[in-house]
Amino acid sequence: MRRLTVIPVLLCLLLPAWPADQPQQPGITREQADAILNELRLIRQLLEKQARPAAPQPQRPTEGEGPAKLKLDNPNWLGKKDAPFTMVEYTDYQCTFCQRFHIVTFPELRKRYIDTGKVRFLSRDFPLDFHVNAFHAAEAARCAGDQDQFWKMRDLMVANPSRLTENDILVHAESLGLKMEPFRSCLSSSKYREAIQKDMAEATSLNLSGTPSFVIGRTTPDGVDGVILVGAQPLEVFEAKLQELGLK
Repeated sequence: MRRLTVIPVLLCLLLPAWPADQPQQPGITREQADAILNELRLIRQLLEKQARPAAPQPQRPTEGEGPAKLKLDNPNWLGKKDAPFTMVEYTDYQCTFCQRFHIVTFPELRKRYIDTGKVRFLSRDFPLDFHVNAFHAAEAARCAGDQDQFWKMRDLMVANPSRLTENDILVHAESLGLKMEPFRSCLSSSKYREAIQKDMAEATSLNLSGTPSFVIGRTTPDGVDGVILVGAQPLEVFEAKLQELGLK
């Protein structure tokens, strides 16, 4: 289990991507801007509750630093399987910063790099402890994948982080034309719980504490060998990182 003492790192890393004097930027609505501000208020409340002296801990690398090498066996990817570069996103469906990345940055990133065969894109689950619907949403996306609708369900949920109750998820599933009986059965069976927990443990091993977080690097025969990038960064930051890694 991740502890709330890591939230200061999350807050410091994500705030630069959302300037305090610019509550609404092009590409998002006032409702989305308010949702992000509410997210920050929630984090602040949790920090205040957890404010207590902590026992000294061994030093660990700062989040977002250092190399990262992953083995990837996830069948759900976008782009060419043998694309020269790979990007892995660790996401939380209830995270408003993930929503921001999905709405503002991802469409152009997909158009320029994923759809052109330069980058393959994979999704990992990293539901945070204080988002009560996030884990179940991660299960729902994987259950939709049983009917070849993983990405469509993912798109619906990450774009609507405030609509992830059980009923909301069933409405999303029906809108995609999923067969509801097997979908409900999958959800109730906790079929993918262990796989999601594996993703969470992997994120923790990379010293990640917030979402969205990314591993970006060169594609290897069994995964990706690259670096970590944290936060709902603008397109230019992803492009600069890809160029730094050697993408022409």
